[in-house]
Amino acid sequence: MLEFIRKLAMAPAVSPLGPRPLVFCGPSGSGKSTLIKQIMSDFKGVFGFSVSHTTRSPRPGEVDGKDYHYVSREAMEKGISNGEFIESATFSDNMYGTSKKAVEDVQRSNKICILDIDTQGVKLIKETSLNPIFIFMKPPSMEVLEQRLRGRNTESEESLQKRLLTAKAEMEYGSEPQNFDIVIENDQLDKAYQDLKEFLMPFIKEVKN
Repeated sequence: MLEFIRKLAMAPAVSPLGPRPLVFCGPSGSGKSTLIKQIMSDFKGVFGFSVSHTTRSPRPGEVDGKDYHYVSREAMEKGISNGEFIESATFSDNMYGTSKKAVEDVQRSNKICILDIDTQGVKLIKETSLNPIFIFMKPPSMEVLEQRLRGRNTESEESLQKRLLTAKAEMEYGSEPQNFDIVIENDQLDKAYQDLKEFLMPFIKEVKN
């Protein structure tokens, strides 16, 4: 593990625009969001989120340019056809996407841009020149993942089964060699966070210096 980190740290940590972005991927319930929030809190000013685009309407309390860039479907489709987006997807008839400019804006501020993307987005990003660091977060097992999702009590049985089916495919993709720079198993949150922090420290030091 440590040898792997040293080898990766020897690779360029920055691009002409700024620090290399981080792409986080993993099924819902893997603890990904919790770990992202913790690393951003512990290293303030080092990381930044790209603001995604969406064609859905803002929800109460959401702010344009902060939560999302809210655009029309016509504008989104035009941007995609013009090659302005790194990745995009459609959920419940609404379009979502990560624009190149949103990532570049974070890079130019000398921050490590964090992208939270599903496996389909990862495949698309691998075809670009973005050159990010790929991190996959996984639960110890599908059984544990199901327990976590059921414990939320936030969705119907049908919705839960669809999420589990998606998670199974994501876990299979995450286990394939060379798809990610590191796979972190979140069995115990503290241990998973230490593994994440140890892996990212060379890049964090590069930004701070």
